[in-house]
Amino acid sequence: MTTWPRTLDRAGITTPALRDAYSAQRGLVARYARAEYTAVRLLLPAPLVPHVIAATAFMHHSDNLIDQGPLDQRLSALADWSTRTRAALAEESAHLDPLLAALRHTALTHPQLRPHIEAYLKGGELEARWTGFAAEDDFRAYVDTYALPAFMVIASLLTPPDEPEAFEAGCRAFILGSQRLDFLEDLAEDLRSGRLGVPEEALADCGLTRDALLARPDPALVRTLVRHQAALVRPDLTTAAQLEHLVRAPHRPFLRALVRLQSARLTAAEAHGPKLLESAPGAPLGRAASILVRAWVSRGMGS
Repeated sequence: MTTWPRTLDRAGITTPALRDAYSAQRGLVARYARAEYTAVRLLLPAPLVPHVIAATAFMHHSDNLIDQGPLDQRLSALADWSTRTRAALAEESAHLDPLLAALRHTALTHPQLRPHIEAYLKGGELEARWTGFAAEDDFRAYVDTYALPAFMVIASLLTPPDEPEAFEAGCRAFILGSQRLDFLEDLAEDLRSGRLGVPEEALADCGLTRDALLARPDPALVRTLVRHQAALVRPDLTTAAQLEHLVRAPHRPFLRALVRLQSARLTAAEAHGPKLLESAPGAPLGRAASILVRAWVSRGMGS
């Protein structure tokens, strides 16, 4: 693994202020997304690493603003953050906070990022307001309006120049599967907060309702629901596995590992079964480590 100072050098980030800005984002991402941070550091080319970290830090900070506190407070925070982000991208300032300074430099280096930042900020209000989905179409509209733009803030840094449409279609499959998996893992937390990411019609198909989930139903029904959702996640991840064949060779091990990490999470969620109503499953650390090591070895072999 290239050292962090050398990684900044390879990315052309040479001024002390910018190096400090990117280093601050590195610390943030390493704390809250250890597996993803390790995958980025191990598997992506050094010149791209600081930019992926800056985009990820922007996503994490934005999500925290959107998800925490009363609705009016969240909407106000989103509006203020959107204004500050757009201003930072529009013109240089000597007084940007480190996150926006890093994001601005990344957007200047990778201009394809800009429309995805804008789409993500526009979709933030939907994220702030949602409490559930009546039908599968509502879930997919949420993905297209918010979750896919959010993912593309990061994934656009890997977009191949010759097949951008196919790449984004693969990213949509990936985020459909991983977002559905997120909602499955977060059943307990979401129910406590008055939200639910599993559509009402999917609950009905399994003989359940939101009220029934709150009342702790027959575990067999919950197992049915978990199997039902897993059966929807798996084909999307299978489609997303084709992403590695669309990108430049240096990016393939990372995307391969990213999809396989989701599959490991899915296996853990299925094993957790009815206990998902009590807590999220533990991270599959052993499986994740194996996936990352194999991807790292394949990177060294040029595949």
